[in-house]
Amino acid sequence: MVAVEMLGAFVLIVGGAIGFTNAVEWLGHRLNLGQGAVGALLAAVGTALPESTIPVVALLSGGGSEEAVQIAIGAIIGAPFVLGTLGMLVIAGSALAFRGRRDQGSDIESEVGSTRRDLIVFLALFPVGLLIGALDTSAAVQLAVAALLIVGYGVYSWQTVRHGGDADDDDELEPLYFDNSKDDPPSTFQISLQFVVSLAAIILGAELFVGAVESIAESLGVAPLVLALVLAPLATELPEKANSFLWVRDGKDTLAVGNVTGAMTFQATIPVALGLAVTAWDLEPEALVAGAIALTGGAIALYVLPRRSVGLLPALAWAAMFIGFVVFVAVG
Repeated sequence: MVAVEMLGAFVLIVGGAIGFTNAVEWLGHRLNLGQGAVGALLAAVGTALPESTIPVVALLSGGGSEEAVQIAIGAIIGAPFVLGTLGMLVIAGSALAFRGRRDQGSDIESEVGSTRRDLIVFLALFPVGLLIGALDTSAAVQLAVAALLIVGYGVYSWQTVRHGGDADDDDELEPLYFDNSKDDPPSTFQISLQFVVSLAAIILGAELFVGAVESIAESLGVAPLVLALVLAPLATELPEKANSFLWVRDGKDTLAVGNVTGAMTFQATIPVALGLAVTAWDLEPEALVAGAIALTGGAIALYVLPRRSVGLLPALAWAAMFIGFVVFVAVG
């Protein structure tokens, strides 16, 4: 039964990701948004919904129990950790794997300004949440920091749209899957319908995958915090990875990179603000280590992505950090 559930989850996630990437490109074109804004906002926030629902569901259904709080905190910190390691690894690995069919080869040609803005905001705001979690602070301080993070993300979103540029008219788009005519441009309703249906498939697939992973983890006796830090984000971050894989394969690096870096910025602010506002936000050592690794992965990305030629060494570093943390929590 678990195997069937996991297979169904993969079908929904991959199928939804294919429809979602196609709809997002058309939506960005219709709104006259540059690829940097499309990837960092539309795609990133949309595909971040599955993992963002986990802490909300955990806190609402758990009644404030310690186990529910640990699952919520683990999911909040685990999302940037997985994005900063495996998310970056997927981008670099896909560029290397498809270098023969890509015009740019293995180089990753993203929009430098947008990529730097995403990662700088992430590296500036995420440590604030980690620091509050490591210290014994009052509820008032936590609420003030939560407000700061929300305002910070609002300013970031405004700057992303402002500097994202216009849609590229020369960029050839694949026909919208929900457009029957194929000859005329699709309507806004068709684009929106495909966007919503594809996103719903992604969210449903992620929820099924999390349920299957939780069943396996419970049978193995894994602690709730470890489950939330590693397994839940690993499942719910599949949409970002699938989208980035497809976009890198097709040579649309700006969308692929923005999908991951934009999600990192979102996860470092809005979910962390939620945790600060409704929990004691007392971070265990495992959560702090995961956060530190996420920051390291983001710093590596900030150094190599604007230089276009990522290469094998950063990819190995991202892989080593993820595997190292898994070993750390397993031994612990």
